[in-house]
Amino acid sequence: LNWAKICFYNHTSPTLYVCFIKSSEARTRGGGAGVYSTQSRRRRSWVWNQFFVLEEYTGDEPLYIGKLHSDLDKGDGQVRYVLSGEGAMSIFSIDEDTGDIHTTKSLDREQQAYYTLRAQARDRNTNLPLEPESQFIIKVQDINDNEPKFLDGPYVARVAERSPVGTSVLTVVATDADDPTYGNSAHLVYSILQGQPYFSVEPKSGVVRTALPDMDRELRDHYLLVIQAKDMIGQMGGLSGTTTVTVMLTDVNDNPPRFPRKSYQFSVPESTLVSAVVAKIKALDADAGPNAEMDYRILDGDGLGTFRMLTDPHTQEGLVILIKTLDFETKTSYALRVEASNRYMDTRFLSAGPFSDVATVRLQVEDVNEPPCFSPRISQMAVSEAAPVGTEVGSVSAHDPDASNCPIRYAIDRKSDVENYFDIDRQSGVIRTSRRLDRELSALHNITVLATESLDHSQVGKAVVLVSVTDVNDNAPSFPVEYQTSVCEDAQPGQIIVTLSAVDLDEAKNGHHFLFSLAAKAAWNQSFVLRDNNDNTASVLTWRAGFLQRERPLYFLPVVISDCGTPPLSSTNTLTVTVCECDLHGNRRSCVQEMSALLLPEGLSLAAVVLLTGLLTLLGAIRRRRKEPLIIDDERDVRENIVCYDDEGGGEEDTEAFDMFTLRHLNETKRSYHVTAPEPPPSREDKHQLFQEFIEDRLREANLDMTAPPFDSVQTYALEGSGSAAVSLSSFSSLTSLESEQSYHFLSEWGPKFRKLAELYKDREGGGAS
Repeated sequence: LNWAKICFYNHTSPTLYVCFIKSSEARTRGGGAGVYSTQSRRRRSWVWNQFFVLEEYTGDEPLYIGKLHSDLDKGDGQVRYVLSGEGAMSIFSIDEDTGDIHTTKSLDREQQAYYTLRAQARDRNTNLPLEPESQFIIKVQDINDNEPKFLDGPYVARVAERSPVGTSVLTVVATDADDPTYGNSAHLVYSILQGQPYFSVEPKSGVVRTALPDMDRELRDHYLLVIQAKDMIGQMGGLSGTTTVTVMLTDVNDNPPRFPRKSYQFSVPESTLVSAVVAKIKALDADAGPNAEMDYRILDGDGLGTFRMLTDPHTQEGLVILIKTLDFETKTSYALRVEASNRYMDTRFLSAGPFSDVATVRLQVEDVNEPPCFSPRISQMAVSEAAPVGTEVGSVSAHDPDASNCPIRYAIDRKSDVENYFDIDRQSGVIRTSRRLDRELSALHNITVLATESLDHSQVGKAVVLVSVTDVNDNAPSFPVEYQTSVCEDAQPGQIIVTLSAVDLDEAKNGHHFLFSLAAKAAWNQSFVLRDNNDNTASVLTWRAGFLQRERPLYFLPVVISDCGTPPLSSTNTLTVTVCECDLHGNRRSCVQEMSALLLPEGLSLAAVVLLTGLLTLLGAIRRRRKEPLIIDDERDVRENIVCYDDEGGGEEDTEAFDMFTLRHLNETKRSYHVTAPEPPPSREDKHQLFQEFIEDRLREANLDMTAPPFDSVQTYALEGSGSAAVSLSSFSSLTSLESEQSYHFLSEWGPKFRKLAELYKDREGGGAS
């Protein structure tokens, strides 16, 4: 570089200069150049402009950049120039003696545009700085060495078909790495190399636009453009870059649907099921996507009520669907006029014509061998559950729909009548019962009747017959559950211990009405009374006070329940009442069934408890009797298995064996319990009934007593009651003459349980004492 001489005046030291001079000029020094003033302190500064160097230098020799010089340099070699900073001694070098600066490498402005360095003059001998260190810049000057580049290319764009001229498609952008502030190296111009005459590009902005109107996607759906960007404002010698743009034409609805044919013909078997597709037709539409979606419909014809049309969403086919069964014997062909139209319209193109098309569809019905048909297919019949076997329930009828009119044979599908309740006549179709019916087991029978052609057994028709079984009164009412209730020992008369209800399996037209009562053998019991509530329930109340669990822990009340059917039916149900020990608040503390529950598995009823207890007692007695020696002595009477005890009764104080108050005041006790229902004067039969109940109660208690003797025994009571209705309860050995005159024939009327006792008293009436 040729630098002009530049001198800077230093206000603080007017005698000092720093100059850059042209190599062809003489250096000029101010007055007293090189002389150091003693009147002011020495201050020096380096001032110069920027250095410039061209990039991409390819010469063999180092490129000269400029020269550094100090006024202190006398040319005697005592001054040494030093360079430091970016690229010092690696990219840039300096001659220590002359201060000439060279570059040793080729520079690239796009990598680094300038370098900052520092220069200093030093004394060669002492290496002390002669001048303060100063900073300068070497700027790399640009040349056009970079072509434009499309960083976002290649491009893909879309534009609607039939777009007007000048419609913007997209904008392409190229970049140039050269310096845009220096020359025209980065000034670009765009042009289109491929894609004319369909598209154009704006030279400065790079906007690509349509250049032709009415481009049709159906003829050509995409175009490939080549766009060029050139620097140096497009002048000769400029660098250029290219990119591609793929333009896709998007569809618009500019084409109506068209049928390839105006008439279609199909064959349909008459056995085709309803909802089946019997024909498919398709109109063609050159458009794509939603613009090609169509709707099909039947305009007119003789099959409007037999067929309908739908559009397959995947194939855009028109589907002809059967909505009513076909019958070749009734109608052999159908003709339909169908229309296909676009679902979405573009109003810009409606002027070109209607976007729909019409075609004719002919359907020919084919004859097939059909199975027999029932009329009706579902029949309802009714029969009484009391109907005898062989009763006619009803009949079904089927016919062959074909012209051959083949004979029909009937049968019942046994899968629908597994238990063979019904039979059918093969010829007439009459259905009869084949066994007794029970409405309570099955109120409705759903059977399937089969009709088979006699000449072709593969042709089978089916019908459903619903047989309802009507009800008769053949079930007696009963308890809904097994009632087991309890009563406290201190219960008072008139206390409700349980409320009973009933169920009846029969069907009542106006609702059930039940009547409750005690069985005849329990009507005169002295403990409980039953009250019918007249609402299909009954209440059981205590009739007396003072129950003793140790004397009688259980009561069994036979309850008779009657219905009001025709004929009326009744049943006897047993109510078990357990005597319990209770606290002052009426809460149970111990009952018989609670003890039984500890001994027996869950699920055994109270009757089973009593029966099992008796069996265990009997087995224990048999085992003890087997161990006893077969010795007969005077102290044992084995004739009636009567055990003799050698102790006398306790008299009135003996309250453990029997309630003496009851024996003494039997008549008064009975009268005291008749509070709610007055009792007529007791007759002889009533007295016998009283004794029978008393003995049965004692027998039941003995059977339930686990500690009682295993043999039949007679307990002796030494007290003779006064005025007792039982006359006397003395032992056999204390009978008086008056007692022997009494007749005991009534004992033989009490059944087999009292047969031994009747025979014993019969012998005494005959005059024999034993």
